[in-house]
Amino acid sequence: QVQLVESGGGLVQVGGSLRLSCAASTRTSSIRRMAWFRQTPGKEREFVATISWITGTTNYADAVKGRFIISRDNAKNTLYLQMNSLKPEDTAVYYCAAQTAVRIGTMYSSINLYDYWGQGTQVTVSS
Repeated sequence: QVQLVESGGGLVQVGGSLRLSCAASTRTSSIRRMAWFRQTPGKEREFVATISWITGTTNYADAVKGRFIISRDNAKNTLYLQMNSLKPEDTAVYYCAAQTAVRIGTMYSSINLYDYWGQGTQVTVSS
């Protein structure tokens, strides 16, 4: 079992920055990949960014590329999302996710790849 707890959300003005954290507890040696997704009311959860827990390779959604940075601290078992140049359309509940099982052929951007999810943290960008 992997428990994920997000923090760092809040209210920020357009153009501002926030850093989200996701603390993973127990058996983190089983994690293969972690990611951030976001969701707004009435819409499906969408992929934001992902990082290989082993290699550190990152990938981003086009909507956040160049503005957001995903990183991890293996020693602290913590995932981060640095969000810069925030826009109103970035407003959403942000979720972190962890993959432990092998799922060959499943894209890193698919919610079906991930086995564990955090409870979410609200990010609101005001204009």
